[in-house]
Amino acid sequence: MNYQDRVAQARSILNLEPDGVHFVAEIGINHNGDIAIAKKLIDLAKRAGCDSVKFQKRTLDIVYTQAVLDTPRESPWGKTTREQKEGLEFSKEDYLEIDSYCKEVGINWFASAWDIPSQVFLREFNLPFNKIASALATHLEFLVEVASEKKLTFLSTGMMTMDQVASAVDIFKNAECPFILMHTTSVYPSTEDLLNMRAINTLRETFQVPVGYSGHESTVMPSLVAAVFGAIAIERHITLDRAMYGSDQAASLSEKGLVTLVDEIRRLPAVLGDGIKKIEKGELEVAAKLRYWESDK
Repeated sequence: MNYQDRVAQARSILNLEPDGVHFVAEIGINHNGDIAIAKKLIDLAKRAGCDSVKFQKRTLDIVYTQAVLDTPRESPWGKTTREQKEGLEFSKEDYLEIDSYCKEVGINWFASAWDIPSQVFLREFNLPFNKIASALATHLEFLVEVASEKKLTFLSTGMMTMDQVASAVDIFKNAECPFILMHTTSVYPSTEDLLNMRAINTLRETFQVPVGYSGHESTVMPSLVAAVFGAIAIERHITLDRAMYGSDQAASLSEKGLVTLVDEIRRLPAVLGDGIKKIEKGELEVAAKLRYWESDK
């Protein structure tokens, strides 16, 4: 499959217009284990015009060692890392409620699994997309498992060399699983000098696949740059309040920033135009007023 076919395939699955962008509101763990907060974040994403919301799912005893889980850590849920991580995880009943609520609101939802049992668990919900977090993108056994579903997958590339990206790309291509590489910098929050937005073009040109952007900065401008560079999907963390408890809150957009960003991204196709240099509507009238010499029509 060539580059144009891969882009057309991804756009078809995402139900995108030729210059459209699929916007993913990453709720992640910013719900702080509270289903009411999760619903408010879903509502926020819907109001802002996002296409999807995304969560995260972990099996704690696989993702973390016993030593890590036993370390002291003050949190609203207790005094150990295990208690903190357990407090942030949703149950099956919670996900059933999320599934029902997203259908009621009218927005897609999916989640990034951090281990194979979590990926298997998510299959119960028949979700439209998969997501590979940067932390999992070099876990080749996990990638093979996800790619076997042949479901459109957003594949983040933070903390990866080009050779590591190439290995991940080969797995998805060999499985004939549609995917979008997501350029990202895995610093939370990222300063703008670390974003290296030109890497969007590098990834596209090197691997000949559709590319998107997953941002962890606290500003909106880099996501607009990504859209101008042709990102087919943009993912940003969202929050009700950046001062809330949680490691991802500071790297997230609150309502004002999210609404502004999504609105500006939706307006970009009209601003960018078709690239053909021509006299635009209304320019002839202006030319007649401003050009005092006779010129060719």
